[in-house]
Amino acid sequence: VKEELVRREILAQEAKKKGLDKNANIQGQIELAKQAVLIRAYLSDYVKAHPISEAQLKAEYDLIKTNLGATEYKARHVLVEKEDEAKAIIAKLEKGDKFSELAKASKDPGSKDKGGELGWSSPKAYVKPFGDALVLLKKGEYTKTPVKSDFGYHVIQLDDSRPMTPPPFEQVKPQLQQRAGQQQVENLVKELRNKAKVD
Repeated sequence: VKEELVRREILAQEAKKKGLDKNANIQGQIELAKQAVLIRAYLSDYVKAHPISEAQLKAEYDLIKTNLGATEYKARHVLVEKEDEAKAIIAKLEKGDKFSELAKASKDPGSKDKGGELGWSSPKAYVKPFGDALVLLKKGEYTKTPVKSDFGYHVIQLDDSRPMTPPPFEQVKPQLQQRAGQQQVENLVKELRNKAKVD
């Protein structure tokens, strides 16, 4: 550590000899760095003075659990641009064509090469029209009419469903703490902004 401090001091002195500390651009960067250190110190101080309680984290965890719902679904889809294209895919499915083959024409790069598979998820993880259509399907069924969303037209198939098992509280506690901390900082900034307007 001492060696590193000496090295930094020598280099800083050389930079000053060259007059780099007087350069407007560098002075601006120094000011920004100072500001960043001050902000970090202030926020660290604020978080220590306003710790997030276990009860707050548990309340957030319960809210997320409620929002996720009791069931998760394993679905696949084909996403196309026009309604007629989606209708043509449904017609092919009715003739016995395989969903996984038809999915190759999908606009969704994340699922087209996997037979349209989207994996296990809560219906609330999808855009509303998609999630609403998904929960009405029975295992093995596909939507008989195209589902319109902001992305285009979907043909959705439900592969399976199962009771939702959320991860245990202790497992997600670090993420909950991080989220709560970010929210705390946002609220603080809002509060300070409002105060500045009043003052």
